[in-house]
Amino acid sequence: MRIGELGRLTGVNAHQLRYYEAQGLLEAERGPNGYREYGESAVLRVRQIRHLLGAGLSSEDIAYVLPCAVGEVPELPGCPELLAAMRSRLQRLDDQLEKIAQSREALATYIDAADRMGGDSYPPLTEAVVTRW
Repeated sequence: MRIGELGRLTGVNAHQLRYYEAQGLLEAERGPNGYREYGESAVLRVRQIRHLLGAGLSSEDIAYVLPCAVGEVPELPGCPELLAAMRSRLQRLDDQLEKIAQSREALATYIDAADRMGGDSYPPLTEAVVTRW
């Protein structure tokens, strides 16, 4: 099947499919006309990629785990190397969440302090500044 059909079947645009190919996550043959030709297994592969991206894995992480993936919502074997890679990614996500929580708390503190001070704004805030926040 061509890239357009694969895109329709998976809901993924052609640009993303070409990116997956460039990252080594998806393989295509070239037809005599030079067009990409994907096998039937490409639909499953793209769905696996989308699920793994949804779990927060990078394309590099996915390239590492994808050969082990089984099923549309990929089941992954519990081999030590794979588990270590996924635990590492989970730790990075936890670190990001902690930073976001700290930023949120700091911003809420600023808002509370500003609410307590009240008064007119100085300098007057324009609508563009307010919506940017």
